[in-house]
Amino acid sequence: MPSSREGRPSRLLPRPCRVLVLLNPRGGTGKAPQLFQSRVQPMLQEAGVSFTLRLTERRNHARELVREEDLSSWDALVVMSGDGLMHEVVNGLMERPDWETAIQKPLCSLPAGSGNALAASVNHYAGNEQVNNEDLLTNCTRLLCQRGLSPMNLLSLHTASGSRLFSVLSLGWGFVADVDVESEKYRCLGKIRFTLGTFLRLATLRTYRGTLSYLPVGASSSKVLAGPALGHSQPSQPGPVDSLLVPLEQPVPENWTVVPDHEFVLVLALLHSHLGSEMYAAPMAQGTGGVIHLFYLRAGVPRATLLRLFMAMEKGTHMDLNCPNLVYEPVVAFRLEPHDNRGMLTVDGEQLASEAVQGQVHPGGIQLVSGCPELNSGLEPTPLPCSEDCAPPELTS
Repeated sequence: MPSSREGRPSRLLPRPCRVLVLLNPRGGTGKAPQLFQSRVQPMLQEAGVSFTLRLTERRNHARELVREEDLSSWDALVVMSGDGLMHEVVNGLMERPDWETAIQKPLCSLPAGSGNALAASVNHYAGNEQVNNEDLLTNCTRLLCQRGLSPMNLLSLHTASGSRLFSVLSLGWGFVADVDVESEKYRCLGKIRFTLGTFLRLATLRTYRGTLSYLPVGASSSKVLAGPALGHSQPSQPGPVDSLLVPLEQPVPENWTVVPDHEFVLVLALLHSHLGSEMYAAPMAQGTGGVIHLFYLRAGVPRATLLRLFMAMEKGTHMDLNCPNLVYEPVVAFRLEPHDNRGMLTVDGEQLASEAVQGQVHPGGIQLVSGCPELNSGLEPTPLPCSEDCAPPELTS
């Protein structure tokens, strides 16, 4: 994290600023390169932000790049795509030997994918109206030019097959994951793919059997784990110790809540306010404070009610419908154990094998370009001046 002259962590990127832009040319509708050139590049140049642009060529390319990159060359890593590319970047940083310092490199999300949930959430935290497409891209680029930083939550996940990964946005299972994965074939439609996927899945609505457990906010310090926490018992896996979790083959600790129902329509663990640019799923979220916003929808909800819930989610009023099947819990850790392979599992929109998974939140795990309080005081920020020391942009692929 950048440091101030007094030695305290800074909440602003330096001036002038050097950023590495990782851009997925196939994200969303495939217009990201043109949008960068027409929308983003002029704003960065005017604000004195120099950049190097690298195009990703394949799945996990960004993950490989940041794993080997000399991060000292950059003040921030800018990800221009959907949420999946930020997922790659964060997990690549966590796979480095110097992960503790690497994961504190400031990150910026510029929306050019289908969902753009992280960018929509950051736009919301900055006090802006809910927008999408080029307007959302402009707002997020403006935040980068203003250089404000905010600490954001990071979700550490462990699966039954022994892998560990990190999430910057969400874990979904059931209806919401099925829509995400099954609508992939309609990627060329942009964000409309999710609306189409929702109607198609509603037509053949199904339920999913599993066991859901969680540790509510406020209960984490009531009891101490009897066995070793994850991270102590698996030192070969990089990342912070998950002190609230025990191995998946063990029962959850006694201070956890086990949901009595075993048949669900969906389970969603969300770190941020938005699940898409027009899906205001967690109005209570701020992205900080170490809270996972856990939603689950029990079986038995009528199709018409489910449709109303998703329509109301655009404005964040779905909880006002008081649907008895929809439950919300603020938690710090959870465990999901599917009983079969019927439902899909997604993390930040990326599909995983349908298996038992558990996770714990780490407050302030990443530093994200956002609207910090100093920039929300109603005063117009001072544009960054171009500097003779500010190198011209370099474009590579």
